[in-house]
Amino acid sequence: MQNRVLRPSPTALLNPRCDASFKAMFTQNTQESNLALKDFISTLLNRKISNLALIPNEPPIDMLGEMQMSFDVGITFDDGERADLEMQSRLQKYDYATRAEIQAARLLNVNSRRGDNWTSPSAYQISVLNFEFDNNDKSPLAWYTMRKESGEQLAGKLNIIFFDLIKIRKMFGTSVEKLTKLQKWGLFLSYADSEKHRDYIKKLIDSEDGLMNANAALNMVSQDDINWAIENSIFKAQRDYNSNMQYAEKTGMERGLAKGMKQGMKQGMKQGMKQGLKQGIEQGLIKGARQKAIEAAQNFLRMGLSPEQVAQGTGMTTKEVLALKSKLDA
Repeated sequence: MQNRVLRPSPTALLNPRCDASFKAMFTQNTQESNLALKDFISTLLNRKISNLALIPNEPPIDMLGEMQMSFDVGITFDDGERADLEMQSRLQKYDYATRAEIQAARLLNVNSRRGDNWTSPSAYQISVLNFEFDNNDKSPLAWYTMRKESGEQLAGKLNIIFFDLIKIRKMFGTSVEKLTKLQKWGLFLSYADSEKHRDYIKKLIDSEDGLMNANAALNMVSQDDINWAIENSIFKAQRDYNSNMQYAEKTGMERGLAKGMKQGMKQGMKQGMKQGLKQGIEQGLIKGARQKAIEAAQNFLRMGLSPEQVAQGTGMTTKEVLALKSKLDA
């Protein structure tokens, strides 16, 4: 029996916006993978990273199909500082800002040194976002620290960084010479797996050593079917989740619409009956008052009162009284 090959074609690349593939590209025990990660982190932090080491945090093999598993990349620098790098492929239902703060606080807590003072290396919670976190912020890189209202930084130990790929994609097609290194990285992560944009991405890759290493690392991990199996499993779970949410929303809307129509009809009938009853009573009262006025006018005319006096006493017009008098005299 022939082994099943999951790679779509000999040149197909994994999607680096998938958290599992993103981690696989940056955490291989190869020079290309290590250099690519070092270059990417250096670009994000805008500082030279001489050495870094990965912190083992591999999930158990039996959790490969779980949506809850984490594919973040744990990193320590040669000066003791620590970073957690992750890819967020889609916007979740929870409050992402709160999640990022809690993750960063945990990272700083783990990184704190025990002793008789509060010395501690800085911690960086870095998220590459395949969605827009802040639509009002035009910059693709957002860096949050603890500051006073006046803008003065507290200690600078707690750092949260968002790298927005959506904003970077607006630069697609721009001449490579006009792009910053950060923009090149963003475009590479956005389109590295696209056959359609392969020529443009190749120009980006050829312009930066870091991207050359990243592409080599991505190509290497793309040759292993287990990585395709993991990526397919994650995307399948996401599709199942999205389909279930769409079905729930559709069902909820249909039920809400039916309930709303039923309630509306009920309220409409009730309101209509109430309005009709009110109008009927009003019309009845008007008709009854009119009849009483006519009867009173007839009596006044028989008593010999003038039409003008009858009109004044009944509220009828003189013309109406004269018409009534003509009927009585006939």
